[in-house]
Amino acid sequence: MIIASYDADVLEQAFGIDMSGVDGLGTGAGWGRVAPGRSADRHQHDETELFVIVSGRGEFVTDGGARHAAEPGTVVLFEPFETHVLANTGPEDLVFFTQYWRDGERAAASAANPARKGFGERPVFVFSTPPTPNGDLHLGHLSGPYLGADAFTRFQRMTGAEAYHLTGSDDYQSYVVGAARKDGRTPAETAAHYSAEIAETLRLMDIPLDQYTVTDQDADYREGLQDFFSRVVDSGQIAVTARDALYDAESGAYLYEVDVKGGCPGCGATTSGNICEECGEPNTVADLTDPVSAHSTAAPRRAPAARWTLPLHTFAADVRAHHRLGRAPARLRELADRLFRRPALDIPVTHPSAWGVEPQENATEGQVIWVWPEMSYGFLHGIQSLGARLGRGWRAADPAQDWKIVHFFGYDNSFYHAVLYPVLYKLAFPGWTPDIDYHVNEFYLLEGSKFSTSRRHAVWGKEILSPDTVDSVRYFLAATRPEGLRTDFRRAAYEATLDDTLIGTWQQWLNDLGARVAKHHDGHAPDAGNWTPEHSAFLARLGTRLTAVTGALGNDAFSLNQAAAELDGIVRDTVRFARGEGLLADTEAWAAENRTAIALELAAARLLAHAAAPVMPRFADRLAAVLGLEAPRTWPRTVELLTPGTAVTLADAVFFRPAAGDPAPPAENALTPWLTGIVRTALRLEEGERIAGRTLTQLAAGSLQAVTVQYQILDALDVDLSMDELLHGGTLDELAALIAERADETSVTALTALTALTEGGTR
Repeated sequence: MIIASYDADVLEQAFGIDMSGVDGLGTGAGWGRVAPGRSADRHQHDETELFVIVSGRGEFVTDGGARHAAEPGTVVLFEPFETHVLANTGPEDLVFFTQYWRDGERAAASAANPARKGFGERPVFVFSTPPTPNGDLHLGHLSGPYLGADAFTRFQRMTGAEAYHLTGSDDYQSYVVGAARKDGRTPAETAAHYSAEIAETLRLMDIPLDQYTVTDQDADYREGLQDFFSRVVDSGQIAVTARDALYDAESGAYLYEVDVKGGCPGCGATTSGNICEECGEPNTVADLTDPVSAHSTAAPRRAPAARWTLPLHTFAADVRAHHRLGRAPARLRELADRLFRRPALDIPVTHPSAWGVEPQENATEGQVIWVWPEMSYGFLHGIQSLGARLGRGWRAADPAQDWKIVHFFGYDNSFYHAVLYPVLYKLAFPGWTPDIDYHVNEFYLLEGSKFSTSRRHAVWGKEILSPDTVDSVRYFLAATRPEGLRTDFRRAAYEATLDDTLIGTWQQWLNDLGARVAKHHDGHAPDAGNWTPEHSAFLARLGTRLTAVTGALGNDAFSLNQAAAELDGIVRDTVRFARGEGLLADTEAWAAENRTAIALELAAARLLAHAAAPVMPRFADRLAAVLGLEAPRTWPRTVELLTPGTAVTLADAVFFRPAAGDPAPPAENALTPWLTGIVRTALRLEEGERIAGRTLTQLAAGSLQAVTVQYQILDALDVDLSMDELLHGGTLDELAALIAERADETSVTALTALTALTEGGTR
């Protein structure tokens, strides 16, 4: 027998409260105490944990801020990875007993459980970082926050979440002033012009927005921002402090951001003022090495400037706690850890400028709220504006605990989003614990070098996007998106992916499948017949793909690279399956099994339509339509067969088109008339049907018919094509060119001459 009694004298600090262990029970166990007004650290772990409340009163706080009473007699079991906090809300100690144990199967099931990964009934606000309206969007921009946030939002909605995609134009950036000088416009005119251009490019990219805030044109924005900044001031944590700044030696202009370059004090790379794109660390401009003004060639002069300043280094523990609450990738946590090793990190949050919003406080005349702290309010303002249109009571001045916020941004914005903003929220709203997940991307290169507006080294969205190209662009950007590492857009690689993957593999398989459904099942989905072990294995394989793409689009492991790979995997798995099953396509004795094979291919097409919807929405809708389905709006939980009898019109469907400027199809090969003649005879096709541009599979050739064609080619020209080349090597015209390459020239000449004398039908 084991007896363990609660003893307050042996308790020690653990998880922010007092704990003691109990040995000998076969599981981890212990007594715990939460003092009045205290709570345990928010945490999650791989163990299953059981709590029994013995005395006192409090509450368990779980994901999303849900609260559950904790009082004597309450028993609570937490599954692995369920985030939880135990808080004491009463006047006396809250005493509990806990047991916890590891169960590998239970932990794996919990880790993969879609319900655990979801956001429940909470509103989910997905932000792509507001673009600076000093130019239009190029593929480097689109590949990162904007495509990522759009696909994420689409997937969340398909799984039942109340998800919204919000962004806007970051009008008060100093870079807008720089662009205005070059364009000969006012900053307001430049911001308005490029904001409209950006919105149009996002529309062309099939990125619909639930809220697009134009900060300089929103009537309520300025007052709301000033109120937010005053809340930060009222916290007593920021003060007007005189610290060194840089000024242009000739004009005396204050230098920051776009107006100055120099060596990063952190990594030494050349950087603009205030943030380094290479290492992600901020600078105060005065600490740049060898600074150079954008206004003159003279070395900038140094002088004190009194600005509102935030001692960010005093909030290291708060930032770490924030990162433990939501999804904060190691890349962001490492940046924060690196920053907080500095002895001090004093960040000015106002700057002298004529462009922006001045604080209500009069302590810094001629200064505006720095645009990056401003953006932290802008997100809340976007939620409020969206709520006003939807009839929801969301208020920027009173953020709700049930709000789930998800940020998509490039690594160069990491400091602002993941370090500065959580601190500002803590100061402005001390009673709010913001639950924010972060998704960060690296730089996307163009032909090996950074996209550059000034050097005209860019592929602009409007140059490449059209209704015919948007899906192929979205797929290629998803497949090559810079997740964790810098990646590269190369036009030749894009065109090869379009021609070989999307047209040469996906579209060809779908057209071939449609032709076989038309030939063998009168254009309607067949019911499955008898199942072989290969059939059931293929169905299981499709289920594995569904699980994988679900994980790739979910919040915890979101990766468009992986999602694109899984979509292509669905197609390639099915092409391989169809190739094997097609050997008996015309054999009557196996008709029941052939029906099952076709039904499974249609199930794969159905799965592809649904799984592709977040990444390639037009393709998904088009594929669903020719499969006789409604547009995909819910995420599949299982692989489903197409309803028997559904009309299928895949054979002539066009999903992807060759890139503009591609060479015209080659002229018909001299052997084409002869080859189409023997195929027409072997397949008993009508004379009026044009077939040179179709494959044997599209013509629904079975294995016996293909063998007949194979023999006649061998007999006439001594060219032995494999069955794989015949069925999957291209159109009849392409096969004719391949045969001509391998055949004796004299034999080809004689055969084509003979064909010309006897030819009477169409090709």
